[in-house]
Amino acid sequence: MKLKAPQSANAPLGGMPKHEKLRAYLLTELSAGRLKPGDALPTEHALAISADVSRNTVRHALAELARSGLIRRVRGCGTFVHESATERLKSGLDIFALVIPDSRGGFYPSLQRGFHEASSGRHNQVIVCDTANDLFRQADALLQLMDKKIAGIAIVPTTSPLTPAHQIRPLHERGIPIVFCHRRIEKIQAPLVAFSALEVGKMAGHKMLEMGHRRASFFAIQRAGLSSQYERGLREALIEGGGKLPEEFVCYDDSPKLTAEHEQFLKTNLEEVFRRKDRPTAIFCPFDSEAEMVYLVLSQMGVKVPEDISLISFGGTWRDGALARRLAAVTVDEEELGRNAVQLLDEMRRHEKPLTDTTEIIMPLSWASGETLGPVSIKQKVRV
Repeated sequence: MKLKAPQSANAPLGGMPKHEKLRAYLLTELSAGRLKPGDALPTEHALAISADVSRNTVRHALAELARSGLIRRVRGCGTFVHESATERLKSGLDIFALVIPDSRGGFYPSLQRGFHEASSGRHNQVIVCDTANDLFRQADALLQLMDKKIAGIAIVPTTSPLTPAHQIRPLHERGIPIVFCHRRIEKIQAPLVAFSALEVGKMAGHKMLEMGHRRASFFAIQRAGLSSQYERGLREALIEGGGKLPEEFVCYDDSPKLTAEHEQFLKTNLEEVFRRKDRPTAIFCPFDSEAEMVYLVLSQMGVKVPEDISLISFGGTWRDGALARRLAAVTVDEEELGRNAVQLLDEMRRHEKPLTDTTEIIMPLSWASGETLGPVSIKQKVRV
């Protein structure tokens, strides 16, 4: 194959950087069929001379084409057009998708920020699909993404009900990389970027114990997903430190969303908790939005936090919002989680990892002190 000499990268093209001009030229050659799958590209030196640019500029342009899965570089042999380059160009595979249960609340905005940031750094556009934790809505989104032959999908699977394997399997069959965020789907092998819900619960329990709390309550919007792990971690930590999480103080709602009905559920159960002589001195909610609602209901009841009862939440390290900043919380860096998901998708797209890779990245946890965790008061000790 003989490659036509590229236009000088110093020629005016709307202020485009030199490496982008060279990349655009090579993309044109690929699209026109003058570069075919399996063809060897000229050496970096030859491209630098013909395009009148430095070798660093050539390396930059080739690196971006390699990230897009259009070329592959073989050490000691050279640079070749990827076997699937033509198909990738025709199908517009330079888009990553993020499929999440909620695009506005909790730590999902931070997850989106990290995902967008890492994708744009690789010149990939992003599609965000909000499933509202609805299985059928998620299925529709995945079918449309599959039809577009998307470059890769990072997904936080639905929990109510749990996502079945048959929603994911067709994507793998069509060669589309999948990365699970937060939780896996049974019977599907794919990378996972997550945090340990068990350790989240344990950290919350240990923080309670440090402030003298020995009796706790647990409020979660639903039993599905990671909720049982949060509860288990909290209970194990408390028992280890001489405390307890009584079953009568574990409150789950069946609603998958924060609604007026859920607010009434919280009010009813919190009132019941406060009628008990042996009531808890601290509450753990495994999601910021749930903790915020508990905080507001307690305020309506005339209960002071943390004077009358302490409150711990779980959320992202970016504490956005006046109320979220006040919450004492176990936190995880969701932005970094999103960046890790893009990195894994990129590696699979470039065939550095197989689609069935089982890499697990477990994100570290941190602590945001906030204002809602205080020591057990004398009044609380008398009650307990």
